[in-house]
Amino acid sequence: MYNRNLVFWSACFGMLIFGMVMISLGTINTFLTAKFTLDQTQVGSLAALLPIGILLGSLVFGPIVDRFGYKLLLALCTLFVLIGIEIIPLAGKLSAVQFAFFLIGFGGGVINGGTNALVSEISAEEKGSRLSFLGVFYGIGALGMPNIVGVMTKYFPTESVITAIGLFILIPVIFFLSIKFPEPKIKQGFPLKQSLGLLKNPILLLIGFVLFFESGMEGMVNNWSTTYLTKPVSEGAPGLSIDKALFALSLMMVSITVTRLVLGFLLKKVRDYYAVFASLVIIIIAAIILFKGTSLTAAAAGLLLMGVGFSAGFPVLYGYAGTLFSEFAGTAFSIILVIALSGNTLLNYLVGIVSSNFGIKYYLVIVIGSALCMLVLFSALVRRTAKTVKD
Repeated sequence: MYNRNLVFWSACFGMLIFGMVMISLGTINTFLTAKFTLDQTQVGSLAALLPIGILLGSLVFGPIVDRFGYKLLLALCTLFVLIGIEIIPLAGKLSAVQFAFFLIGFGGGVINGGTNALVSEISAEEKGSRLSFLGVFYGIGALGMPNIVGVMTKYFPTESVITAIGLFILIPVIFFLSIKFPEPKIKQGFPLKQSLGLLKNPILLLIGFVLFFESGMEGMVNNWSTTYLTKPVSEGAPGLSIDKALFALSLMMVSITVTRLVLGFLLKKVRDYYAVFASLVIIIIAAIILFKGTSLTAAAAGLLLMGVGFSAGFPVLYGYAGTLFSEFAGTAFSIILVIALSGNTLLNYLVGIVSSNFGIKYYLVIVIGSALCMLVLFSALVRRTAKTVKD
C-alpha cells in the first residue's frame, strides 16, 4: 500500500519543477544571449526545442506509466531536467545548450502529464479540487524561479546560481525514490488495441479539443501580451513601457495561482462545469478590456481577469479524463495533452499571420473566438458525459 498524502506531495514537487521548466528559457535568455552572442534565429531555436521536448514527453509518458508505474519514470525524467540545467552553465557551444533545452522540455513534458495523471488516479470524488491544488505548485515554480535568479545573480555569478537550482532538483528525485507509488494498471504485456481505441473515443477527443483552445489561449496571452501592451497608443495599444507590461503579465500568473488555490476548496462544493462556464465568460470580458483599454490599469485588470479565467480549464478537464478513462489514465492523458499542445502551437502560428496582416491587437479577437469555440465544445462534452454516466 502507498501513502496517499506522500504521493500527492510528490506530485506537487514535480509540478513545481514543471513550472520552473516552462519559465526556464525566459529566465536566463539574457545570460545565454550575452554568453554565446546569439541572434534572434538562434534564440528561436531554443524557444522551439523546449516545446518540442515537452510535446514528445507528453506523447510517451502515458503508455509507460500504465504498464510500468510512475515511480521510476518520474525520478528519471526529473533527473533529465537536472542534467539539462547543469549542462547550461558548463556548455561551451550552442549545440550543447540546444540539447539541454530539449532534455529539459522532454523531462518536463513527462513530469507534467505524469503528475496530473497520478493525482487523478489517487483522488476519488475530489479530482478537480486536488488537481487545482496541484496547479498551485506550477504557479509557485513559474513565479519563484525568475525571482530567485533575479535576486541571487546580484550576489553570485549566473552560472553558480543555475548550478545551485539544478542541484535543488535532487531533492524531488530522492523523494520519488524513497516512497511507494500506486501499482501499474497493467501487470503484463500491453493491450495496444484497447489503448489505440481511445483515439476513436468521442468523449476523450472532445476533452482534448476543449483543451486545444484552452492551451492555445494561454499560449497566446503569455506570448503576445507584452508585444501588444508596448505598442504605441497611435496603433490603438496601451503604449506601456516594457517593465510595466511585464508587471501586468506577472499579475496573470499570480491570479492563476491564487484562483487555483481557491478552486481547490470551491470545487468540493460547486459543480465543476459551473466553474468552467464562468471562467470562459471571464476570459471574454478580460479580452474585451484589453482590446478597448489604453492604460496600465486596463492592462492589469485584463490580465488579472485572464488568470482567473485560465485557472479552471485544465484541472476540471483532467478530472473528467481521470474519471472516465481510469483503466488507461496515463494513455488518455497523453492523448489529450498532445492535442492541447498542438492547439498552443497552431493558434500561436495563426496569431503571427493575423498580426502581420491586421496588427497585433487582433490576437485578442482570436482569444475571444477560441473561448467561444471552447464554450460550444465544452457544452457538448457536459451533455455527452452526463449521458455516459447515466447509462
